[in-house]
Amino acid sequence: MARKIAYSSMLTALAMIFSYVEAIIPVSFGAAGIKPGLANLVVLVGLYFLPPVQIFIILLARIVLAAFMFGNMTSLAYSLTGGIVSFFVMLLMKKIKGFSIVGVSIAGGTAHNLGQLAAAVCILGSTSVVYYMPILMAAGAVAGAFTGIIGQRVRYYLNAHNN
Repeated sequence: MARKIAYSSMLTALAMIFSYVEAIIPVSFGAAGIKPGLANLVVLVGLYFLPPVQIFIILLARIVLAAFMFGNMTSLAYSLTGGIVSFFVMLLMKKIKGFSIVGVSIAGGTAHNLGQLAAAVCILGSTSVVYYMPILMAAGAVAGAFTGIIGQRVRYYLNAHNN
């Protein structure tokens, strides 16, 4: 039990650091709100080493804490929706044979953006934001590939040093 709490605390702190880095470094990918999704690296790699419930709790803790520290209530709604949708899509993709960690991450990145788009439709009460979907899908795929490649290296390193 103590080991589980220690891992969860460490991973939550790491995800918070990644969230902070994304909050302070002005990253412009040519469209508003597009970020590399570094905090998702913790969730992605965690899905391969820890129980899904534990990773889901880490995800929720990171989103809530980051919203209070670096965002606002609106960012909380977008992040929660995107994060939850992304988590369940990645969990499903991981269970399907034939998908690499990079593929799982790409699916998670695009699902995150779809979740945020759905939140925007609900919050704004308008479907006009759906026109932003092609940009968000491309950005989610690129960010997911980037995160997946890093996740693949981290997973390899952790496997090599845990045997």
